[in-house]
Amino acid sequence: MRRPFIAGNWKMNTTEAEAGALASAVAEATDGAACDIAVCPPFPHLAAVREAVRGSAVAIGAQNVSWEPAGAFTGEVSLGMLEPYCRYVIVGHSERRALFGDTDEWVNRKTAAVLASRLDPIVAVGETLAEREAGEMGSVLDRQIRRGLADLDLSARVTVAYEPVWAIGTGETATPEMAQEACALIRALLRELAGDTADAIRIQYGGSVNPGNATELLAQPDIDGALVGGASLKADQFAAIVAAAG
Repeated sequence: MRRPFIAGNWKMNTTEAEAGALASAVAEATDGAACDIAVCPPFPHLAAVREAVRGSAVAIGAQNVSWEPAGAFTGEVSLGMLEPYCRYVIVGHSERRALFGDTDEWVNRKTAAVLASRLDPIVAVGETLAEREAGEMGSVLDRQIRRGLADLDLSARVTVAYEPVWAIGTGETATPEMAQEACALIRALLRELAGDTADAIRIQYGGSVNPGNATELLAQPDIDGALVGGASLKADQFAAIVAAAG
């Protein structure tokens, strides 16, 4: 059985004090949960969040990473910088792809670098509204999975997050049936790339997940958790989603 995994992506939100308080509240509200939990704060708040969740079951993730170990890469953050703080790192989030130029090839290089480190990747994939309306959901996921995970030693360390771009931060959510269809397709693609190992790889759903829809989404057979955006900034809402996974 795949253990459910709920991760909160805080994006570019919170001050240092707010991050510490939110992380403490999450740790308290999710104590004893029957799933894996992570929070992904902005880079400057990693130390504060580490202190806030120390001794709890809440792990820490980063929102992005460079594949380069060091050097003249202004504004980038390396795996070596993240390893003292983090367990996970998000790779290929749609905002990175759309706003900052992350390509499938970049996702592949970043994921390969993460797998060579002590961290585990959460690899995000998903189609835009235009692509879905054009009937291209399957081909987009096929391309993102095949190119993003090409030639990698896939294992249970990898988590794939299906995030339909049209549902991120919009209040729109894929129906449970739509989400399951996409996640089942991802599972089939993973099986082509990794054989039976695909059954150990967790697939999260992300896109306006909230306490009202989490239970039904997480009941789907190929959805093993959630990558939560806005609701992860409120400890009570995030804890309710965690409870739905249990």
